[in-house]
Amino acid sequence: MLRRVAPPLRRALASSAVPHRGGARLPDPGLSSPHALLPQWRRWASVAAASSLPPPPPPPSPPQGPPRHAGGGSAASSLNPAEVAKFAAIAETWWDSQGPFKPLHLMNPTRLSFIRSTLCRHFRRDPYSAKPLEGLKVIDVGCGGGILSEPLARMGATVTGIDAVDKNIKIAHIHAASDPTTASIEYCWTTAEDLVKENKQFDAVISLEVIEHVANPLEFCQSLSALTVPNGATVISTINRSMRAYAAAIVGAEYILRWLPVGTHEWSKLVTPEELALALQRASISVEEMAGFFYNPLTREWSLSDDTSINYIAYGVKKSETPSATAQ
Repeated sequence: MLRRVAPPLRRALASSAVPHRGGARLPDPGLSSPHALLPQWRRWASVAAASSLPPPPPPPSPPQGPPRHAGGGSAASSLNPAEVAKFAAIAETWWDSQGPFKPLHLMNPTRLSFIRSTLCRHFRRDPYSAKPLEGLKVIDVGCGGGILSEPLARMGATVTGIDAVDKNIKIAHIHAASDPTTASIEYCWTTAEDLVKENKQFDAVISLEVIEHVANPLEFCQSLSALTVPNGATVISTINRSMRAYAAAIVGAEYILRWLPVGTHEWSKLVTPEELALALQRASISVEEMAGFFYNPLTREWSLSDDTSINYIAYGVKKSETPSATAQ
């Protein structure tokens, strides 16, 4: 299920159009007491003890400081060395569907469904054709081991995959080479900012589960915009900075289910839908559609939803340059 950006969100963006002095401060979604999660964790720990399993470590408390800022400074790159090192340590497990990237493997069909639907609508393609993205230049920013790049290539797109982790690119190369359909993917060990310096542009720019790991979200959105041709499409997915997301994506996925290594996500670095839409707007990208992801523990499948309180994905269009904008 897809939805247009709600009017309240558009009004919030309009009221925040003028950046604050000293950098653009993004809106605070409001914080709930972290102690509300402790009773739930204690129940999980009791169940683990009754099952002769080691109890999960106590979850960290969400930080109570100021909200994350979009930046607006003069940083040359949004690269976060600590995050790069974190993912380099588990790079060899990208294609292990039961490993640390299991959530992404489970979510991938639903992510691709959203991407296929929005890109086909945007570029007026037939979503039911064998290769609906044929002829389109698409870049997968933060491609990891290529679990998104490969199906995009099978849909006919000319795909470039980039990642800041050298190991990820090597693994992506090796895996893609085993299939003639994906062997043409161009993988590069680089960053979005470096490609901007090379004046590279693409019809569609996709970056999934990356923005929560960068040093400067606004700088990152500006780089994605620069890589997108005028009237091109941009798709971003991430995790909301909400108490529900904290309970599910951090406490549940990292401490209870052990789907991800503890510390994979930092609650303070998560981005709300309002913050993402505002950052993209300031990067000349208009968010047109947004959808949430819903996980059914019984079927172990993901589906699209109107609920963006945990995982969500957004599709935007880069504004075309106008004569008046160019003159300024």
